Amino acid sequence: MTGKLTLSILAAAALTFGAAAKEVKLLTIGNSFADSAFKFLPKVAESAGDKVIMDRANIGGCPLDKHWKLVEKSEQDPAVKPYYRKYTLRDKLEAQKWDFVTIQQASHLSWKPESYMPYAKNLQEYVKKYAPQAELVIQQTWAYRFDDNRLKSWKMSQREMFDKLVDAYDQAAAGLGIRLIPTGEAVQLARETQPVKYVEYDREALKSLKYPDPLPSEAGSFAVGMSWGSRKNKATGENERYIYNDPAHLNDRGRYLQACVWYGFFFDKPTSEIKFVPEGITEEDAAFLRATAQKVLDARKK
Repeated sequence: MTGKLTLSILAAAALTFGAAAKEVKLLTIGNSFADSAFKFLPKVAESAGDKVIMDRANIGGCPLDKHWKLVEKSEQDPAVKPYYRKYTLRDKLEAQKWDFVTIQQASHLSWKPESYMPYAKNLQEYVKKYAPQAELVIQQTWAYRFDDNRLKSWKMSQREMFDKLVDAYDQAAAGLGIRLIPTGEAVQLARETQPVKYVEYDREALKSLKYPDPLPSEAGSFAVGMSWGSRKNKATGENERYIYNDPAHLNDRGRYLQACVWYGFFFDKPTSEIKFVPEGITEEDAAFLRATAQKVLDARKK
């Protein structure tokens, strides 16, 4: 009778406090679009009563083919340690009993399906060899903001880049037989459904601005965006002001959204359990971002 009573109490506690706490060990093989998940995911998980142990084998701008070529070089010469000048990919894979390992394509190639193979497949086999217990997954990255010059050079709109990369990632995930983290879909859905939408500015008008003129509003943006920077003029040696713009990498709103998607994906729990809200993000906006993350996760499960 006592045993049954204890089980009843534990069951009641589970219903009261939610699912049992989890610990997830996660390694990323990627670039800066994976680095951005590190800022908030540990705090997001902790706020929901869980824990994530994260490490990375990331190189800025590194595509899948380069990651694989670095593996080949390291296998031929163990002195070649491309990750932070200290580690090979094998070192990273064997450092922990990882639950998950993520891969992704570099953003500038994300919309080209032919760029994924055979490198993603090679990495999959390498992960199976040195971290056989880990589930390999692929993170779907996001489309650049409208003012990234690469879109113009590709003769492509922001929406076209998004549609193409979704197709490319879906092909890669299906070819590998693995699950996909829909980060890019979450960013796109948030861009299109948020209460205060980002307003595209006149790029020609930007050329006439001089410091300290106000820059276009970043309200509703998910990219780092614009700010006044300072650099030394090589000819005069004097500091000069210029407009710095990063329309590709996520700002804190985007990083929080990414962390919420990753939390729901890796812990298989509703994002409504997340209590952490980063400084500078309102409670209302945070609730919208958590709900958006849950929508794309639910859509992918159907």
